[in-house]
Amino acid sequence: MTPRSAAARRDLYAAGAAALLVAAAVLVGRRVQDADHTLFVHWPPLLADWDPHLGPGTPAALVLSVAAVAYGPALAARLPWRWLLAAGWAAAVAWIVSLALVDGWQRGIAGRLAARNEYLRAVGRFSEIPAALHDFTRHIVSGSPAPWPAHVAGHPPAATLTFVLLDRIGLRGGGWAGTWCVLVGASGCAAVLVALRALTDETLARRAAPFLVAAPAAVWQGTSADGYFAAVAAWSVALLAVAVTRPSPRAAAGSGLLFGLTCYLSYGLTLFALLGAAVLVLTRHELPHRRRLPLPFLAGLAVVPAVFTLAGFDWWVGYRLLTVRYYQGVGGVRPYGYWVWADLACAVLITGPATAAGLGRAGAVLRRRRTGSRARLAVLVSAALLALLLADLSGLSKAETERIWLPFALWLLPACALLPHPRPWLAAQVLLALLLNHLLLTGW
Repeated sequence: MTPRSAAARRDLYAAGAAALLVAAAVLVGRRVQDADHTLFVHWPPLLADWDPHLGPGTPAALVLSVAAVAYGPALAARLPWRWLLAAGWAAAVAWIVSLALVDGWQRGIAGRLAARNEYLRAVGRFSEIPAALHDFTRHIVSGSPAPWPAHVAGHPPAATLTFVLLDRIGLRGGGWAGTWCVLVGASGCAAVLVALRALTDETLARRAAPFLVAAPAAVWQGTSADGYFAAVAAWSVALLAVAVTRPSPRAAAGSGLLFGLTCYLSYGLTLFALLGAAVLVLTRHELPHRRRLPLPFLAGLAVVPAVFTLAGFDWWVGYRLLTVRYYQGVGGVRPYGYWVWADLACAVLITGPATAAGLGRAGAVLRRRRTGSRARLAVLVSAALLALLLADLSGLSKAETERIWLPFALWLLPACALLPHPRPWLAAQVLLALLLNHLLLTGW
């Protein structure tokens, strides 16, 4: 057996192991749910219902799937770089929207963020923004006066404030909120490409582009607010990569600003510090050229925390009270022993079989202690995987990680650039997305 055929066989083994993990999570989850009713999902491990259906987005999703497989790798290799970023963003928007519209406009986009536990339900309570921020932590715990809806209580107030500000400028309702999340969320694809080009090389970035665009994660990016959070976090890492490789004080300040915002959008995304650390490790040879960068980065980083702290919101108190609220609800009932590994099956479903194979290749690169662009890519995706595993072990992500882990998934997908033959793997990716969106009615 040649080395190439052996590597290809290992790719199939990795994808097969990922598929077995999903199958086990489905079978064991059904048994646990039927016996104990403690999972609080109807189609474990996903928050979804079995509901085979077609919709207005089906034709477009099929056309985009065929186009991604047939032309995606070639276009990614040939387009001028700036055009590739713009085309990737536009194609990601089209892919996300087409999949969302399989469920129709109202159910797939406009109604998502207006549901009972979502952010738009709290917009009316921010008529006086400073007062709402000052009193935010008083309404987190269940049993407090007028407790926030679950997602509002589960995040720092920058998440809800985003939709409050959209409402203030006239972009009211679920349709505009969903459109915001799709347009901003899809830009995460471009952010990762920028970072890959800066940290590895342009060839690997171009190879990753079709997998970032046509990811199964798009099923949950339309229109989960976590897709928006993912893009903000991704741009913070991308700007840091640009800052330390050029170097650029402005990019450093922008990175710090966005990382501060990231931490006030989602408590769990503080784990993105691991990706920032990976960027610094990968660019340690640039140290003599980045002496001016810490100050602008720290200045940018201080802006969002300073604004919210001066407004009366204490991040640490909010996090402590969120933990109380989490265990007051279904999080305190859902069994850790199932979700600690079944959540990883959710990660497989949002990143697809190609990512499982790509991560296997990344592991092989690290084991062989190779250097160069492939090794740098392997370090970057390993940092994302470590962040995801820490989130998993925390026990604060039991279920619904198909949306909660979108920010981490975005940085696992570049592992697919290590696969030598992209088209069959791209076909597997889009097929998985189509099956998920047409066979299941997802909760996000």
